[in-house]
Amino acid sequence: MDTNLLNNYVLKAIDAYPYDLEETVENLNYALSYESNNAYALYLMGRLQAEQLGDYEKAKQFYAEALASKMEFHKVYEKYILVLIWNDDYEAAQNLIDFALTVKGIDKGVIWQCQGLLFENQQDYKKAIKALKTAKAFGYNNGFISHIDNEISRIKDKIKPKKKKASKKKKSKKDKKKKNKK
Repeated sequence: MDTNLLNNYVLKAIDAYPYDLEETVENLNYALSYESNNAYALYLMGRLQAEQLGDYEKAKQFYAEALASKMEFHKVYEKYILVLIWNDDYEAAQNLIDFALTVKGIDKGVIWQCQGLLFENQQDYKKAIKALKTAKAFGYNNGFISHIDNEISRIKDKIKPKKKKASKKKKSKKDKKKKNKK
């Protein structure tokens, strides 16, 4: 097999995604016909299935095949974890997060961000905030750190409405007492 031709198809698919889906699919099919276990082609096919077609089951299959082909392919982990969370496969997502944190060279900040998202989806907001703070500690650039700060703030806002309701009740009781005294 000519690896240059395979690489050309993969690169054309990367270049076309997500703007020209027809060209993306065509080039991915050619690439996978040359090498059915090409990790990058499988990864991109998984993204296409999840992000464009909403078929999380097929996306999971493609991501699993990509990782089986190349375990150190870092890009797959984040997207695979997100698909598992979107598909409510929380236990599988947690297992993949735990494994991903042991992979050498992986961006631990991104994986901890996924951990925070998993906890948020499970409505464990305190653990989500703690995981996001850990992600922030692993952040290498201001853009990522700013994004994590926004995520923490957003999750804190989910917690606050419960507290605000209680404080409104207290205020209304105090207001009633003041009105009764007058």
